[in-house]
Amino acid sequence: MTVLAEDRADALFHALSDRTRRDILRRVLTGEHSVSVLAAEYDMSFAAVQKHVAVLERAGLLNKRRRGREQIATGDVTAVRAVSTMLTELEQVWRGRIARIDELIAAEPTPED
Repeated sequence: MTVLAEDRADALFHALSDRTRRDILRRVLTGEHSVSVLAAEYDMSFAAVQKHVAVLERAGLLNKRRRGREQIATGDVTAVRAVSTMLTELEQVWRGRIARIDELIAAEPTPED
């Protein structure tokens, strides 16, 4: 992976590391939501929800646009698929390592040999 790709992965996983941000992402992936409507769903200040939305936006997981006085957030399915692809690649690496360990264990002579 290039440095740019690693930075992108760091931003994605940082954004997804928080429960509130994952919940916000789930909501905006189902359709557009104003940030004020999103904020009403959480027991935190509007400013705190705005910060969570900003982290998701910087990571590229959601997009914001203005509609009058409202900020409208929409999830980016392509970015979510990128996360899924990264996780699949990591899973393949670890499955390969586990398979290699299994091979090494099977090849070890037992004490009776």
